[in-house]
Amino acid sequence: MNDSERQDRIVQLLNEQPFASVRDLQLTIGVSGATIRRDIEKLHDAGRVRKVYGGVAALDGGPRRAAALPFVENRDIAVAQKRAIARTAAGLVRDGSLIIVHGGSTCFHFGCEIAHRNVRVFTNSLPLAGYLGEHGTCQLTVGGGDLHREPGILYETGGSGYTFYASQFFVGALGVSEDGILEQHPLLVRFTAEMSRLANEIVVLVDSRKFSARPPTVTLPLNRIGRLITDDGLSDEHARMLEDHGVDYIIAQRGGEA
Repeated sequence: MNDSERQDRIVQLLNEQPFASVRDLQLTIGVSGATIRRDIEKLHDAGRVRKVYGGVAALDGGPRRAAALPFVENRDIAVAQKRAIARTAAGLVRDGSLIIVHGGSTCFHFGCEIAHRNVRVFTNSLPLAGYLGEHGTCQLTVGGGDLHREPGILYETGGSGYTFYASQFFVGALGVSEDGILEQHPLLVRFTAEMSRLANEIVVLVDSRKFSARPPTVTLPLNRIGRLITDDGLSDEHARMLEDHGVDYIIAQRGGEA
């Protein structure tokens, strides 16, 4: 396979999923990491893909087929946007309250922001629970059940049985459309529906790329969302969609962060 064929193959893969790591491409194409990195550089310079930390991402554009990435990869994509969203969301948290924080990378960054707040956090996210247990001072309750390494949550498939009631449920999503927030993994769909019934307010944390993704399943309709926080990459079209559906949204400004 020559250079042109390899690079076309990388672009083809990104038509099927929004991100591919260098390691993924090594295994798929069968060349060295150094060769893959050179191909990514050339494709990025040609404007065919976006070079990101750890790999390569599809160019933002129209609706694309959504694919859930492993947490360790997704956490390092669009970091500036996610941190801006996390900082803005932290401003909505009231001291002394009980909040639910969902799994996923944006919620993880949000959890890091409130690690030292006077709040009780309930989460089924193993990465977030690990971080808060080691670095945080907030009160922490971790949901029980089996460990599902992807998407990285603890979940009891026999039913939650939770009896508490939270002030806010902070939840991410793989996609957003006029139908609602969207997911691909059946476990996340079920978990989001269950947790949404235990909170007074649902706050959705999604970076602006998610408005162009189209996962198959609606987890919550837009009329269930109390507030949505996204970044300053939100297009006018998607802003109008939120306004037309009466969604209260906040734009998190990235400022000078790269």
